Amino acid sequence: MSEEITYADLKFQDSSRKENIHEFDRVGIKVYTTLKIETGKLNKMQIFKEELQRNVSLQLIHNKNSSKMIRDLSITLQEIATKLCHELYKREPDHKCKPCPKAWMWHEDSCYILSDHYETWQKSVMFCSAQNASLLTIKNKSVLEFIKSKKLRKYWLGLSNGEYQDYQNLDETIISSNWLTRRRNDVNDRMSCGYIDTQYVYYTDCTSRMRFICEKLANPVEVKSTLLSEIPDGKYS
Repeated sequence: MSEEITYADLKFQDSSRKENIHEFDRVGIKVYTTLKIETGKLNKMQIFKEELQRNVSLQLIHNKNSSKMIRDLSITLQEIATKLCHELYKREPDHKCKPCPKAWMWHEDSCYILSDHYETWQKSVMFCSAQNASLLTIKNKSVLEFIKSKKLRKYWLGLSNGEYQDYQNLDETIISSNWLTRRRNDVNDRMSCGYIDTQYVYYTDCTSRMRFICEKLANPVEVKSTLLSEIPDGKYS
């Protein structure tokens, strides 16, 4: 009897072992299948991610190129509008495209005004400052020739010096170290200030009264209004 039980037990255990193995095989196959499916999904997602990154990179490059083209075009249009406005300004000094306030002269990228008021050098500086401008400084040949063409007589310039000195040719002022660099409050009665008289620069007491020249940076020329200002019949608005 005990042998039958032992045999039966062994047979039962063997059957259970086989079922466990089969169950393990089924689970293993299921896990493998699931892992394979998920791995496939991950691979597809990786491929999608890489493709998306490529597309984004290409779009960024395209946008960058487009932005550069737009920027270059804007610069070109601005240059064209500025040149056109210069021509219109030569024909009509008060043309609406002029990037300077009324009564101010326009030269290259700056605006200039000749004041008829007689003021001390210090008050002249203050007056120009109130206009968001400064006393004229001549630091390149273009401005030099522009000012020389005006044949000015006794106008304060942005020149101040700690001592009196002889007059100098206007051309020499381009390299002068006396152009205004100190604050106006630093100028006192012992200093001399420079003024233009035709082709020359002279120095005198800063408390003397003279007319003066202010300068400030011109506003950008408005592209749209300038390019549309010329009408078909050849007249200018």
